[in-house]
Amino acid sequence: MVLMIRLVVSGAQAQSHEAQQLLLNVTKLTQFRQILDDMKKGYEILVKGYNTIKDISEGNFNLHDAFLDALYAVSPTVRKYRKIAGIIDLQVKIVERYKKAFKRFRDSGQFSIDEVGYLSRVYGRLTSASLKNLEDLGMVITAGQTRMSDAERLSAIDRIYQESEDQYAFLNDFNGKTSVLMVQRVKESGDVRVMRELYK
Repeated sequence: MVLMIRLVVSGAQAQSHEAQQLLLNVTKLTQFRQILDDMKKGYEILVKGYNTIKDISEGNFNLHDAFLDALYAVSPTVRKYRKIAGIIDLQVKIVERYKKAFKRFRDSGQFSIDEVGYLSRVYGRLTSASLKNLEDLGMVITAGQTRMSDAERLSAIDRIYQESEDQYAFLNDFNGKTSVLMVQRVKESGDVRVMRELYK
């Protein structure tokens, strides 16, 4: 009988121990499930954040690209800028005046071959600088040529205009001094025919 009681008590203790172990396993399983849920939420937040940052950066790149492409366009403000016509007018005057003056100096007979060569080189450099200004202007006012803001384009046009004015002023000064030298030589030679030609 005692043996029976011991067996029953011993069986009850074993069942109690198994029940405790089962309860402990359920608790650990619940904790493990909570850890997995937390890890999943963390991963989802990480992925969502990464995708958001990626989308923003790609969108920003697209905006940046669109901005740079827009810089290739030439706005009406730039195209209608009054100094563009001024530059073209100055360049035309430079070519007309240098050709007329050079022909007059060369045909006057008052300059040596070396001096005529020097005049030709001066006018040649001036013409090259004049053509460069027109090329630069073309780059600035032609769409798709350079990436520049309107302010940069207007500033470039201002610079080209100033250079054109400087070239025109140099040409007038050079022609004036060369004319004075020519007239002095004509007076010294006493050639009345040439004097009449000069003052026509």
